[in-house]
Amino acid sequence: MNPSRSISASALGPEGARDVARSLPEEVPVAVTVNGTTQAVMMCSPTDLEDFATGFALTEGFATPDQIESIEIIESDAGIEARLWVPDALADALAARRRAMMGPVGCGLCGIESLEQALRALPVLADGGKVTLAEAAAAPEALRGQQPLHDLTHAAHAAGFLVPGHGVQVAREDVGRHNALDKLIGACARDGIDMGQGAVVLTSRVSVEMVQKTVLAGCPILIAVSAPTAHAVRLAEAANLTLAAFAREGRLETFTHPARIDRSQTDAA
Repeated sequence: MNPSRSISASALGPEGARDVARSLPEEVPVAVTVNGTTQAVMMCSPTDLEDFATGFALTEGFATPDQIESIEIIESDAGIEARLWVPDALADALAARRRAMMGPVGCGLCGIESLEQALRALPVLADGGKVTLAEAAAAPEALRGQQPLHDLTHAAHAAGFLVPGHGVQVAREDVGRHNALDKLIGACARDGIDMGQGAVVLTSRVSVEMVQKTVLAGCPILIAVSAPTAHAVRLAEAANLTLAAFAREGRLETFTHPARIDRSQTDAA
């Protein structure tokens, strides 16, 4: 399934009307199933779905990458199934906590069953891991150069993984910002990339779930172009996550654990 489609429209203005064609992103329902049982249904861009399924399973607690025996992506008239196969014992345990959620774009918490699920406990990240101020502040612009779907449609988010000294090495896009981050986490997990040695970079604001997913991926630094929510800051503080936002034009603002942003070269200058 193509990630975008050309759609006809009429452009209206003082000079009159004219026919135009716009490339618009597709979004389709993607059901994540484990051993044949649906665990969640999300609206996604139909690309990198093996990465999405892996990352979503990890950040939602369905399965870790090493527990996934195989992945099948099956298209149908109704949508797409991302079929995960895991050991039977794990599938039986999941049956006890089964939930099905239909999440509109940008909403990662639709369908949860309790307030406790929304504010789940997170591990505390280990100390260590740094990026320079210069590379952290420049990361969103570097990520911007790896967004072909956004270039085509102007309607897609991206998440990237910044490796200190090497730039943004992995990038994934989706109409949903949560989905883009899950795809990134899944891509890194499938390629054996240790996210504890770099930073997540986002083209979006930072909500609670973006913090949750970053922490569960074991990444110590989160850099975004837009603002965090107040609760996202509280969550990042408690999890020992460095949260930086408003990263653009050589500047950024740190909200939690700023020691991982190395300013030594800037201070020396």
